[in-house]
Amino acid sequence: MAIAATVLGRDPGRLAVAASMSHYVFVGVDVVVKLVDVGGHTRLEREIALAPHLPAGLGAPLLDHGHFRGDTCDVRYACFARVPGVSPGVGLPAVDAVTARRLAGRAVRMLEDLHTWTPRGDVERTLRESPVHEGFVGRDALVTQIERIEAVVPRHLIDGLMAIARRAPRHTTADVPVHADGDWGNWLADGDRLTLLDFERARFGDPADDWVLLALSSGPHRGLVLDVIAGATATSPVTLRADCELREAAFIVEEIGLGEPERMAGWIRDLEGLVSGRR
Repeated sequence: MAIAATVLGRDPGRLAVAASMSHYVFVGVDVVVKLVDVGGHTRLEREIALAPHLPAGLGAPLLDHGHFRGDTCDVRYACFARVPGVSPGVGLPAVDAVTARRLAGRAVRMLEDLHTWTPRGDVERTLRESPVHEGFVGRDALVTQIERIEAVVPRHLIDGLMAIARRAPRHTTADVPVHADGDWGNWLADGDRLTLLDFERARFGDPADDWVLLALSSGPHRGLVLDVIAGATATSPVTLRADCELREAAFIVEEIGLGEPERMAGWIRDLEGLVSGRR
């Protein structure tokens, strides 16, 4: 609260704790405060560096950032303006088909604004020096990752993954800015207005790195969203689905490789759906 009061120059009112896997996040009526322990990960630094330079209307405005040392904490902080809207949520649980199509069309246009943005100077260097590149990076790397999980994944699924890998290009492109974490949990919707949040994983990549997350997090509307992406980007639906299939395979293989037993059953189910073609 002390950080928000200093930035706003007044009492920020009640701040609610928001769920986050990587930060402490506090949300007020007109401010959002993100904190990370000094000495922790550097992803907040990336978001701070990018926020003032993003295409207009894409993300929440950055109000201030800095270092705060309190009696019991030592943190790096960033304060963003609270933008109107609510998250559609991963799986679009309360969204009908008409609304899903409208939201997807708007999201695709905004992501294309990001993909066609030309960052300069320090901003370009920040994107190129990303410490995280999850997902597909090339055929050989994917084959190596698949081989590492052979002992814990049923043989028919390994064979299906290898078939996907054999169809993959030897290298992926990395020539446009991508958000790289744009599932529906990182969007806010306010009528026809969308705001994209959490640019901490942004980097240079391929547009399909964003399309796959948008589609995969669309729940029962996945096919509809893929059709919207294909139409808006003039991409062959077959090519788009193949690109997304490849990246989903890489995501799942990477997650299985982390060896978290409590999540293994879910990843195997996803893999069954992917290899069988149901996804």
